[in-house]
Amino acid sequence: MNDPKSIQLLSIETVPVGMKPLGLVRGSTARSRNIGRDITAVLKNVVGGEVKSYTQLMADAREEAIYRMQEDAARLDANMVVGVRFASSMITQGVSEMVAWGTAVGPSED
Repeated sequence: MNDPKSIQLLSIETVPVGMKPLGLVRGSTARSRNIGRDITAVLKNVVGGEVKSYTQLMADAREEAIYRMQEDAARLDANMVVGVRFASSMITQGVSEMVAWGTAVGPSED
């Protein structure tokens, strides 16, 4: 099994020459906000500007989803994931989900 961190991630839609698709891989995480972040967000909403605590929360969620996708790809002995996409959604009040997915690819045996 490859080291998950060594798996290259690409947004291209095509499988590179000399490679073959191995299957769909994905990773996800659900994160909740906390009361401290919510109070800060309410204050930021009044004065405007970036809500850095939420930005960091989503960045952390994105990185976790990416790593879980890389772990999924490593189980298939992939070298890279192409067509990488992300989506986020609110599951319930205060809980957001981040999902990453793509196509795992490895060397063609030809």
